[in-house]
Amino acid sequence: MKILTIVGARPQFVKAAVVSRAISNFNTLELSHSRTSQLQEILVHTGQHFDANMSQVFFDEMDIPQPGYNLGIGGGSHGQNTGRMIEKIEEVLLKEKPDRVLVYGDTDSTLAGALAAAKLHIPVAHIEAGLRSFNRRMPEEINRVLTDHVADLLFAPTETAVQNLANEGISGEKVVRSGDVMYDAALYYQKSARKPDIEGLPDSDFVLCTLHRAENTDDPERLKDIMDAIETISAKIPVILPLHPRTRARLFGLPTTDSPINRLTDSLTTDSPIHSRILTAPPVGYLEMVWLLEHCRMVMTDSGGLQKEAYFFQTPCVTLRDETEWVELVEAGANTLAGADKAAIINAFAQAKTTVITDEQLYGDGKSAQHIVDAILSNAD
Repeated sequence: MKILTIVGARPQFVKAAVVSRAISNFNTLELSHSRTSQLQEILVHTGQHFDANMSQVFFDEMDIPQPGYNLGIGGGSHGQNTGRMIEKIEEVLLKEKPDRVLVYGDTDSTLAGALAAAKLHIPVAHIEAGLRSFNRRMPEEINRVLTDHVADLLFAPTETAVQNLANEGISGEKVVRSGDVMYDAALYYQKSARKPDIEGLPDSDFVLCTLHRAENTDDPERLKDIMDAIETISAKIPVILPLHPRTRARLFGLPTTDSPINRLTDSLTTDSPIHSRILTAPPVGYLEMVWLLEHCRMVMTDSGGLQKEAYFFQTPCVTLRDETEWVELVEAGANTLAGADKAAIINAFAQAKTTVITDEQLYGDGKSAQHIVDAILSNAD
């Protein structure tokens, strides 16, 4: 059975690493039993994250198979990227003739892979299906809804996701509550975590902040309010801010396609929107991010993935968005929605718990990738 996996952005590399390992383990087991059935996986990297610190470092440190195809598509608008990806992915599909296409999450790469496959009548499996923010202004919401409705096999990480799909008429055997592959990854890579080389980074007791969503970075008022809140908080506790290329571009007026830089300190001026108390750095690798998550006091983010990863490490989280797909974290008291309101962000920081402890398995048993591979095999033609 030939599977074509589409990836393009940081969270997808992490998820693909887990599932690719489960596929490899299956093939090893089959060989040990002298069976001929094998799963062949071909990885296609769209190039959506083109910065080496957002892309290649993950393949290197997580032992992900190198892509069979790198389409080199990134840096354009949502429409430009999605259209070009569909065209190039279709060419790969016609050449490789896979039995199934596997897509992850909610990026432009996800939608492009799903649409290209569906139009060629190739079955689509969607990992992380059923998530909903119910905010159609988010490009990610459009991507995930459309992908779910063309997929024939949907892997929902939580019971809430299963119910969201049912509410849209998607149910039955095609929906599998698999758990979350990000939980698998956190358990597996925790032993390999390493401290990032960020000047002045303490060993503990700091806030980890990430900021990248267009709704925040492309709205000057929201971005200013968030940065003002972070600056206020940094007077009480160090704040570590690895900067996504888009955020760096908005804050410093730099092009998003320039080469990576080691430190942003030289870019700081008296007119800089970032206070010198905030420790800035380029994007970090996954193993470094795991170290930061383990050692920080709190996470402040607009990332969907980091909201969950904070929970995996029992770290409280303040989400810099007006809504979240991970509603169960808010209900469990592990996550506080603060939006871009300065006062709400500062208050959430002051009121947050020091740790998050729960016996609930909100995101599965840590074997989600194995459940996914088993389901794909069960649904093979």
